[in-house]
Amino acid sequence: MTPAQEVPERDRPAHEVPERDKAEYDVPERDAPEYEVPEYEVLVIGAGFSGIGTAIGLRRAGIDNFAVLEEQDDVGGSWHANRYPGIAVDITAFSYSFAFEPYPAWSRTFPPGAELKAYADHCVRKYGLRRHLRLNARVVRAEYDEVGHLWRAFLRDGSSATARFVICATGWLTKPKSPDIEGLDRFTGDIVHTAEWDTTLELAGRRVGLIGTGASAVQLVPEIAPRVAGLHVYQRTPIWLFPKPDIAVPELVRRLFRAAPWAQRTLRLCTDTVTELSFVIAMIHHRQFPFLVRAGEALSRLYLRSQVKGDRELMRKLLPSYRLGCKRPSFGKGYWRAFTRDNVKLVTEPIERVTATGIRTADGAEQQLDVLVLATGFHVLDNLPPFPMHGTDGRELQEFWRTERFQTYEGSSVKGFPNLWFIVGPYSFTGGSWFGMIDYQVTHALRVIQEARRRRATEAVVRPEKHDRSFRKTLRRQRNTVFLDASCTRSNSYYFDQRGDAPAVRPATTYEAAWRARHFDLDDYRYARTRSFAPSPGVSRPAVRQPLGRPL
Repeated sequence: MTPAQEVPERDRPAHEVPERDKAEYDVPERDAPEYEVPEYEVLVIGAGFSGIGTAIGLRRAGIDNFAVLEEQDDVGGSWHANRYPGIAVDITAFSYSFAFEPYPAWSRTFPPGAELKAYADHCVRKYGLRRHLRLNARVVRAEYDEVGHLWRAFLRDGSSATARFVICATGWLTKPKSPDIEGLDRFTGDIVHTAEWDTTLELAGRRVGLIGTGASAVQLVPEIAPRVAGLHVYQRTPIWLFPKPDIAVPELVRRLFRAAPWAQRTLRLCTDTVTELSFVIAMIHHRQFPFLVRAGEALSRLYLRSQVKGDRELMRKLLPSYRLGCKRPSFGKGYWRAFTRDNVKLVTEPIERVTATGIRTADGAEQQLDVLVLATGFHVLDNLPPFPMHGTDGRELQEFWRTERFQTYEGSSVKGFPNLWFIVGPYSFTGGSWFGMIDYQVTHALRVIQEARRRRATEAVVRPEKHDRSFRKTLRRQRNTVFLDASCTRSNSYYFDQRGDAPAVRPATTYEAAWRARHFDLDDYRYARTRSFAPSPGVSRPAVRQPLGRPL
């Protein structure tokens, strides 16, 4: 069998395709009086796990001319920035990790944040990503050059970077959200947000007020309750909780994982499947299987009763009035039980204002406090992306989404924004494993980039009709989800936007999304080549301007 028969010509690099067949790969050319050869073939924005997974995918695909821009001083994203007491992953670590890189060092099934940061460092070190990193490089604006078919990213320090393709891996949990409460700036005690925790802050023996009852509070409250003089937790919306099977991983098991990685991969398959069946299916196919949500709610109620020791009034306050799935649920370990302590009080009266020395609620009661903790989460949908991005005709992406609804093609790309993909964008996350999403989103972007290379194209943009068809399908499938339940309007969930859509969650299972990423029609994208295109795909060249007709 000849080499040409071993590898289909369509799957071979353009320079290996016989001249007689190269017409298949020809794409339209556009005039360009002068051009700029981009510094990088691919620019990855963000060095959390989304960016790390993207960078590993690029290296495994043989693409080495790329840079990863990270605004913080180290990798890890949320796991580098968030350091509040009790921080831990809220899905088993066997699922919260790359499928191709099992990590045998987990100390627990739900390990603390420091171990997630160590895992990020491990991946960077093992896959040789450090030389691709540009730390303390915060992007403040990005613009697409329609003539040169490249993106230009402007950084806070006044510098810029150019790339043919951009993969936005900025994540969700990057911009802390402070509550809009009168008087917050006049509080004379200590104020700290969970996402910007001051590790020198001493809480022992002090009166603490905590605003927010989401995932961060679920972890923080049982950690600090035993050592503070008093803890008042101000709740706007309760949260559905489930027992957290957080057990230590025996050393014998860790040795098995080191000796036989397949064993850990098998365990991951089991935990992934349980997550998909118990939550993802229940959430996105609520219309077909409503009993799954009801079963989950029944389990959570049983757990609540076991934790609050028969206190019916406390149970009433802690029990959500919206359907399970409208808002992100969590696993709890001691959160509900903490409210049975004498020094912990749950406050459900609305906050009227923050005073110089505490918090006054709508019923006129005022609580004196020494420390105010804001566990109020992050800007999510209004932080996608966290800086202006201008595509063709100067269209700004956030403005496009604001006026025409959050929408994407397969949760990854957007019409009118060539050479751009999102790891975490509207309708990308299925609600299962975060790492499963990273895998299929990277797969999607790399398939198009590699196809552009084969066609010797410098531009790839999703066709508007294909984009719109994908979005219409997404909206149709949302009719089956729990998000259309009327009770969701009471959930105060970041899943929803102002229109009532739920673009934070893709109405599909992780397995389906992964299959789609591997099988969508590559011709759903339109490919073009600027006449300024000179270097062969993947060849690194310095950024330089040169008139047309004088190729490098």
